[in-house]
Amino acid sequence: MATLKIEDLHAQAEGHEILKGVNLEIKGGETHAIMGPNGTGKSTLASVIMGHPRYRVTQGTITLDGEDVLSMSTDERARAGLFLAMQSPAEVPGVTNSDFIKSAMNARLPEENNISLFKFIREYDKAVAALKMREDLPHRYLNDGFSGGEKKRNEILQMRMLKPTVAILDEIDSGLDIDALKVVGENVTEMKSDDLGLLLITHYQRLLDYISADTVHVMMQGRIVKSGDTDLMKKIDEKGYDWIKEELGIEDERVVPEKDERILLEDCATKEAFEK
Repeated sequence: MATLKIEDLHAQAEGHEILKGVNLEIKGGETHAIMGPNGTGKSTLASVIMGHPRYRVTQGTITLDGEDVLSMSTDERARAGLFLAMQSPAEVPGVTNSDFIKSAMNARLPEENNISLFKFIREYDKAVAALKMREDLPHRYLNDGFSGGEKKRNEILQMRMLKPTVAILDEIDSGLDIDALKVVGENVTEMKSDDLGLLLITHYQRLLDYISADTVHVMMQGRIVKSGDTDLMKKIDEKGYDWIKEELGIEDERVVPEKDERILLEDCATKEAFEK
């Protein structure tokens, strides 16, 4: 049973502090949801956990089963069992979907061991069918020309194949119609077990209609200010966030810089980029 523990986490980008003391613990078998107004640091938290080079941690710790996550490069974090379903998955022309996932699976195995082609195809075809994706998916380039919904399903396909111990789903419901959301939700729910801890970042209660959460957190101004059960999300859905601001005396503030710098996939997957 894996445990991801975040303590007093502070992080900044371009000298601007975004995370201002995040505390969170996710254990295997638990599902946590984070909500909050736009620009409060939710996606930044996911990026920092996975080692995005844009962000610099200035204080605090992240550990996975007691191991220092902040000392790992992005690929080392992935091999350790962390997984991020991205809000805007990158397109990679020239690399087929199946080759990408097979390489990712082999990267988590000892060098002398590789997953057999027969086992890979069997698991891959089963996952593609469960997510109701196109049969030609293995031969398509990674996310190239995919619709928004296809990209989100493809993230869950990768999650099914890689079997992480802690998975972060960053607004996986955005861009999905109700039928696609149901398919994604059912697949994530099917994967839930004592060996998987889940962190859902979302704006909408509808996601939790398909993926039940044990704890709901509200993030404002770069930190978690309130936690509760699903009743908290229902109240937010009905009344918004103003009542929380009034209750806690929080004034409006946008903490995420407007600039949105995209980086190439290979840039964030190296220790050299992480250390910049």
